[in-house]
Amino acid sequence: MKFTVEREALLSALQSAVGVVERRQTMPILANVLVKAAADKLTLTATDLEVELVSVAAAEVAREGSVTVPARKLLDICRSLPEKAKITATLEGDRLQLRAGKSRFTLSTLPAAEFPALDDLAVVHSLVVDQGDFKRLLDKTHFAMAQQDVRYYLNGMLLETTGKMLRTVATDGHRLAMAEIETAVEGKGQQIIIPRKGVLELQRLLGAEGGLELAIGTNHIRAQIGDIRFTSKLIDGRFPEYGRVIPKDPPRVISADKETLRSALQRTSILANEKYRGIRLAAAGGVLTLQAHNPEQEEAEEQVEVGYDGEAIEVGFNVNYLVDAIGAIDGTAIEVALTDANSSCLVRAPGSSACLYVVMPMRL
Repeated sequence: MKFTVEREALLSALQSAVGVVERRQTMPILANVLVKAAADKLTLTATDLEVELVSVAAAEVAREGSVTVPARKLLDICRSLPEKAKITATLEGDRLQLRAGKSRFTLSTLPAAEFPALDDLAVVHSLVVDQGDFKRLLDKTHFAMAQQDVRYYLNGMLLETTGKMLRTVATDGHRLAMAEIETAVEGKGQQIIIPRKGVLELQRLLGAEGGLELAIGTNHIRAQIGDIRFTSKLIDGRFPEYGRVIPKDPPRVISADKETLRSALQRTSILANEKYRGIRLAAAGGVLTLQAHNPEQEEAEEQVEVGYDGEAIEVGFNVNYLVDAIGAIDGTAIEVALTDANSSCLVRAPGSSACLYVVMPMRL
């Protein structure tokens, strides 16, 4: 195998693919990137057995072939070389020789045949969406995913297609985030759970413009983003019936300026219990009083003018969850809708159901 490639082309392709390579590996080959040289292009593949990324770089291929090399070392070499450098790679035995100007590097390799490949995708449903729209769905909900929960199906994000709606839902059992967009093509109702790492990689890869081809299979999801092909295994489990936990028309609605309330919550949270992060909200007569205290007997209190004419109500919440939800709402106004002191609150933009956030109450 022998090829010549421009530093910038190889660096760009490597940076796209190497994100899935874990620093600590159970199998040595998973620290490597698969390099295939054929038909005047390089195809780079990286995987952690759950997520696979394939990127492409233009190259002059003198001899076709494939091999795996340490991903991080190859990336560091590319970064260290001067701009516009031409890199010539030659496979000699089980070593890959890299030359660029007066620099020479020799990398160890492992056979391409040993590199694990994800199973072929049995496509059940495919659709094309705008990259910016899909990224927005992930951005609006990813923070509510669980981390290392024993309920493994919560350690990811639900992607649901119903009619012309594409919806994402995430929950960690204490809060829930839901966002949806309309798509041009009507799809059959389908629910899949994308694992946490897959969601975070997609967020990294997606841009603000351009189309995104999504292919949904029984066990995998594949996204084609320009020259980059992303594939992720799906979590095999049943996502909770999220519709049941979204409050239906809560009678007590507090309307407020988004930034005013968010800033007040952040200030008050400074003296909240560091472990439980509880904060008390008391609404009465157009004023929302925020209160926090901690085991050191320290207290914080702040009053915010809001739109509220219902009967007085007091309820406790995890302040971090409220701040996350409020921060994800578009626009300058928000609504916090309550049923009673023992029920979840619903955070949303006035007159919109495109993004909804549910936060469970706390006993304080």
